[in-house]
Amino acid sequence: MLIHPTLDKLREMRLAGMQKALLEQMNLSERDKLSFDERFGELVDAEYTERENRRMQIRLKQARLRQSATVEDIDYRQPRGLDRTAMRTLANCDWIRRKHNLIITGPTGTGKTYLACALAHRACCQGFRVLYFRAPRLFQELAVAKAQVTYDKLLRSLARTQLLVIDDWGTQTLAEQQRRDLFEVMEDRYDCASTVFAAQLPVKHWHEIIADPTLGDAILDRLIHNAYCLELKGESMRRMKSTDLNPLPTTSHNK
Repeated sequence: MLIHPTLDKLREMRLAGMQKALLEQMNLSERDKLSFDERFGELVDAEYTERENRRMQIRLKQARLRQSATVEDIDYRQPRGLDRTAMRTLANCDWIRRKHNLIITGPTGTGKTYLACALAHRACCQGFRVLYFRAPRLFQELAVAKAQVTYDKLLRSLARTQLLVIDDWGTQTLAEQQRRDLFEVMEDRYDCASTVFAAQLPVKHWHEIIADPTLGDAILDRLIHNAYCLELKGESMRRMKSTDLNPLPTTSHNK
């Protein structure tokens, strides 16, 4: 059988998964024992898997996650109040399907960003559209979009994002326009999509960050009533890891 013309046609039709699977079949000594349906089914499965992997890589690239993190690599050894059962529940992404939110709080260095990125990575793997922003960068992009008359377009893009991660939330008090921008974002997402907030400050202090009682009530009302909360504790993991490093050698100088 002349296989090369078939491989060329599969390549031309951009059926890379089928092409690889057909080559693998041709190299199997027991391929003749498989029925036509079995062999064809393997080709279709390979193409489907290839396309799913390609789509997942595109979703991960578009998500712009700050860290390369996975739920499988979460460190439970450090005492920081992180519950395995809760993480397994969040990792199945049902909370995203139900359009619920997630709030991760805790002192600096306790792994808030890593957990947010790990759950966002899992969401990408399960087919959800994800976007990651540090809060200052999100407000900056909204301000630029307003100046360039693309504000409505950016709001629509954020609204269509099934999981929006806002990291480093609450590092500074919001300006008036930032408060209004955040309200617009949360209004569009309420009961329509999920949002993750990662912050050092506990939720009880968020009104102080928003600095407007009316907008503060409106924003938090759309966020916290259907939100899961992870409250991390303990020392900075960065600091603890730094103590594991070997000390740098000292150099003595003869005078």
